[in-house]
Amino acid sequence: MNLNKLRTPRSPKLMIIPMIDIIFFLLVFFMMSTLYMVEQNILPVALPQAAASQADQTALTPITLTAQGKILLGQEEISREMFSARIRVEINRNPEAAFLLRADRQIEYGRVIELLDELKTLGVRRVAVATEMKR
Repeated sequence: MNLNKLRTPRSPKLMIIPMIDIIFFLLVFFMMSTLYMVEQNILPVALPQAAASQADQTALTPITLTAQGKILLGQEEISREMFSARIRVEINRNPEAAFLLRADRQIEYGRVIELLDELKTLGVRRVAVATEMKR
């Protein structure tokens, strides 16, 4: 007696909905993970190293001093004369504004101190200095 003839032939069903869920989960995972892999320091500045370096999570307005002596506020290059006016605008907009000073290690120490002094005279209360972690 042949039992295979009595059974109805059933073909396996491919469930596509769980596969779509997994694909979307992987897509979201890789999109979120690549956001943290992107280097946010777009301008090439060789930062000095410090053993007690920490990452600050507050919103800081970056001020960059390049090796060529240029001053950049965010991504915009500004002149030394415009620097004070732009900082005043930032402080008027937000009195508790915080700034991140990124100076190339080739810059003279006196230039960095001049900039810090000017920030203090303009009324800036919070300034962080960017460094790289010592390895």
